Amino acid sequence: MTSPQFSRIDTTRLRTGFGVKWGSVPVDTIGAWVADMDFGIPPAVREHIVETSGRGDLGYPFWSGEDPVIAAFHDRMATRYGWAPSRGRTRIFTDLIQILQVVIEHATAPGDAIALHVPTYPPFLASIARSGRRIVPIPMRGDGAGWHFDTDGLAEVLRRQNCRMLLLVNPHNPTGRVFTRTELTALAAIAEELDLVVLSDEIHADLTYPPHTHIPFASLDDAVADRTITATSATKAFNIAAMRCAVAHVGARHVNASLDAAPLDYFGQPSILGRVATVAAWRHSDAWLDGLMACLAENRAMVTEWAHSLLGEMSFSPPQAGYLAWFDLTDRPLGPEPARYIDRFAKVRLSDGGEFSDGTDVDTSSFVRLNFATSADNLREIVTRIGALYRA
Repeated sequence: MTSPQFSRIDTTRLRTGFGVKWGSVPVDTIGAWVADMDFGIPPAVREHIVETSGRGDLGYPFWSGEDPVIAAFHDRMATRYGWAPSRGRTRIFTDLIQILQVVIEHATAPGDAIALHVPTYPPFLASIARSGRRIVPIPMRGDGAGWHFDTDGLAEVLRRQNCRMLLLVNPHNPTGRVFTRTELTALAAIAEELDLVVLSDEIHADLTYPPHTHIPFASLDDAVADRTITATSATKAFNIAAMRCAVAHVGARHVNASLDAAPLDYFGQPSILGRVATVAAWRHSDAWLDGLMACLAENRAMVTEWAHSLLGEMSFSPPQAGYLAWFDLTDRPLGPEPARYIDRFAKVRLSDGGEFSDGTDVDTSSFVRLNFATSADNLREIVTRIGALYRA
């Protein structure tokens, strides 16, 4: 049974605060789009933030010895995923978008191509396009039994496009796929053959549902680790995006050397509160995370049952990680822009699927993405509204 901290949400707090998910929608509309959760934050995170603020400890950051965020990251990778990151290769950033933008500039040149699975997180597509690099989509294909991608002939496609980097999002957003060791090994072989830098976004790793297992890409072997930048953060699993703190483990030696040569303040610095929140999340909040995953598993089951009964099993594959449901509304009576139609007539704000393939030849305009990290009652209202609109 879902614990009380996840069974209810305070919509007044959500609507009157500073969060975009609820604050940017009309009062009669439910926010179920941007990937924030409605549950607040872990108690340990709150306590450490309050304690630090209460001391007035908001000056320039200082710590004796190893950066506490880096230490917490290394320990978490070792204990939770069996991977020992190399010492001296981990850097602190504000978020994964910043990491991507920095890596693009230090690992590729204007005109180079970057491959990634599509659909994908829209800001990644925008970052690549704005940097003057070309997007090479690796299409994700759904067949009712799950989401897959083809590796046969992929190396030749990437070679013809002068691809210099692979952006791997695993677990995948928006489909929720957790890539298997076989799939990751195939990608690693292609990266080796073409000498690609791999940026592996693993921010959803802590949200993986059993029996699926997250495998850090850099953990495959030493050669893979030497070409991989692993990017992650506590922000997604512990609902602290506003803390603006992320880490990148830079295994690629030439990228690491290029970053070392950059000006000292080029990257900026997360605040003390961001560091305190991150350490409290990774070191003291796993019990909260366990409760969250129990709630999300129940919500995922609700969404799956509803989707299969309303749309058919071919329209939805339950995510293997995360709290984002990716729906195919092809040939459904909601028009060519289903997210906009649902927003207008059902008063539920979902993510527009077309944004997840923008600038590529992959068409995801008939899809929507639903965030189910909310209370069961609120989720029930969401699917009831959409279902009523669909049946009407």
